[in-house]
Amino acid sequence: MINATTAQIAANEEPWLEITTSRNFCDWLARENISLAFSTYQAGKVFLLGRKQDGQIYIYERSLQRSMGLCSTDNGFWLSSQYQVWRFENALKLGEMHNEHDKLYIPRVGYTTGDLDVHDIVVEDSGRVVFVNTMYGCLATFSDQHSFTPLWKPSFLSKITPEDRCHLNGLALEDGHCKYVTVVSKTDVADGWRNRRDDGGCVLDVPSGETIVSGLSMPHSPRVYRGELYVHNSGTGYFGKVDREKGIFEPITFCPGYLRGMAFSGNYVIVGLSGPRKDRTFSGLQLDAELVKRDADAWCGLQVIELSSGNVIEWVRLNGMVTELYDVAILNDVIRPMLLGFKTTEIAQLVSMDMGESL
Repeated sequence: MINATTAQIAANEEPWLEITTSRNFCDWLARENISLAFSTYQAGKVFLLGRKQDGQIYIYERSLQRSMGLCSTDNGFWLSSQYQVWRFENALKLGEMHNEHDKLYIPRVGYTTGDLDVHDIVVEDSGRVVFVNTMYGCLATFSDQHSFTPLWKPSFLSKITPEDRCHLNGLALEDGHCKYVTVVSKTDVADGWRNRRDDGGCVLDVPSGETIVSGLSMPHSPRVYRGELYVHNSGTGYFGKVDREKGIFEPITFCPGYLRGMAFSGNYVIVGLSGPRKDRTFSGLQLDAELVKRDADAWCGLQVIELSSGNVIEWVRLNGMVTELYDVAILNDVIRPMLLGFKTTEIAQLVSMDMGESL
């Protein structure tokens, strides 16, 4: 019985990455009328995952060093890289095609921030872009003259300094404003969070600075969806939600990998999984014991979880050079997207013109 669809990405005619999906994954994309974007800082890639006319998966990838935070917009998305943050915009009009692609994303605006270790990115209702400046332990936005403008820091940090003290990593909007962040610990010394990986993690309320829930293990990717606050308790392998009145984390689904990245479509959430890493930061966590208990191995890819049941209904597995993912984003009303990078001449040759204004 055929129960999976497999595609290979080749370099010099040798596959460096194999992507396998559950049998009905493409049908699920079609029903939701979406494509996906996901990032990997480990391999320095951003991937677009859609579907072909024959019902098979479609994959498009481009290289950007240390690709991490993703934030979708009405006509594109934001992406953080090693020392820049890029805004990609679709250059095609409705119904227009480019080489059989219905969306063509081009890097229109880039902000050079320096190496801030930018994690999550959001766009507030006002249009202001806010990003997690993990190196400095603060929320920040762009500056015309400087690397960044700090907006907020946790009250337990004595100063804004490039020491990654608490590993501030995740940011959630609510009602169009920055509302919640995740930190791995409340430590106020350089790189101190690494000693609090097991249970030092917290979700903080941005306006008040108060702790919403504590005792988490390396939490990531807080998101508010349909009135609920969801978060990854990454060090344990559980996707779940926070009871904000009781201040407790409620696990929903165990996933066989280190969880980062979360995006919603209808009654579903798409989460990102990373495979095992042989360093102290990611080893020795409760996740390891959970995998042993379930006789399972950690793997890299995406899982689609049904929110009403907590069941994993579809999945995407990556095998090869990509072993870690950071973020995932929904591209609504997109079938087969394409992305221009900087390593070919195509970006120089493709020119479009806006006829909307005149002198």
